[in-house]
Amino acid sequence: MSAKEIERLDGIGLLAERYQVFLLDQFGVLHDGQAPYSGAVEALSALKRAGKTVVLISNSGKRARPNEDRLLTLGFEAGSWDHFVSSGEVAWRRFDGMAAAGALRPGTKCLLISRDGDRSAIERLPFIMTGTGEDAELVLISASEGDRYDLEHYRRLLAPAAARQVPCFCTNPDKIMLTSVGARFGAGEIADLYENLGGSVTRIGKPYPAIFDAALALAGEPDRAGVVCVGDSVEHDIAGGNGAGIATALVLGGILADRSDLAAVFDEHDAWPDYVTTSFSFR
Repeated sequence: MSAKEIERLDGIGLLAERYQVFLLDQFGVLHDGQAPYSGAVEALSALKRAGKTVVLISNSGKRARPNEDRLLTLGFEAGSWDHFVSSGEVAWRRFDGMAAAGALRPGTKCLLISRDGDRSAIERLPFIMTGTGEDAELVLISASEGDRYDLEHYRRLLAPAAARQVPCFCTNPDKIMLTSVGARFGAGEIADLYENLGGSVTRIGKPYPAIFDAALALAGEPDRAGVVCVGDSVEHDIAGGNGAGIATALVLGGILADRSDLAAVFDEHDAWPDYVTTSFSFR
């Protein structure tokens, strides 16, 4: 697909006419982490009233329930989505399966990189928390506090584990996150740092297939011609949707709000949306 074939929209009304299943990102599409975007609450509810299947698909390192609770707190209507799939949920279920199969040793020391002390990514898993890279046996990067710390903080914390080749999982591959003080480096950037320090990282989330497979399974394995993925990241939402063989729509209200050279972004990531819309609003 070339940039000339991208259809420009002012909202998602036309998408609702063309597609039955919506895979929706949350940060940068529905809200900015602090408040909903204008028209987003109404648009999400309108999709459900129109009989659409709505699966929220997020690179949040938190499990599904805390994410859903936050949406309700922000004012989104209960029942305005069918399922919520987060990378943290996909990872948790993977670790839980490993533990059940005996592939994850009880008492494994886990260095968890999270936000606001959140431990939902590992609750009820057979890990023992450690706060240092010196004795960690597994590193789990679920979120960034890039608005509070610089990368040097994470370098000091992670270098000992990377030097010992401790396996690392990143459940939030986003390299940029939206915060109350503007865009800051995300968990994906911390994962890149771990690799630069000599460690290896398994990434779980968009654009990788597992999270799309999980979302489509919850949607009932629909005909992919009737599915559209809506997000604000070319690297994650659009590339992931391209790889999953579904239509994609790029919302310009999130991390690309101030970018004028979209064609260069598409070329950089070798990913092109079918649609570009100015907002996630029902018009």
